[in-house]
Amino acid sequence: MTREAIFDEVRRTIAALFELDAGEVRGASTVFDDLDLDSIDAIDLVAKLQQFSGQRIEEEQMRRVRTVDDIVDLLAAQLGSGEAAAS
Repeated sequence: MTREAIFDEVRRTIAALFELDAGEVRGASTVFDDLDLDSIDAIDLVAKLQQFSGQRIEEEQMRRVRTVDDIVDLLAAQLGSGEAAAS
């Protein structure tokens, strides 16, 4: 899966979960400041992202997330690892 496809999925997920305009969700958007998510929102987001990736996202990994691009990078690494392991 391409990074662009992952970004599109993350954008749609964030917009749907938190009733935001998808156009407001940019790679450089900070999760807590620009998108105004709180810790409970982050838990909901992690649950959806885990469904998307099919892999567990560790709490420590999410603590390093600051922007939407950080989320996309995390998922891209997970999906890349999963594809490599399946090969």
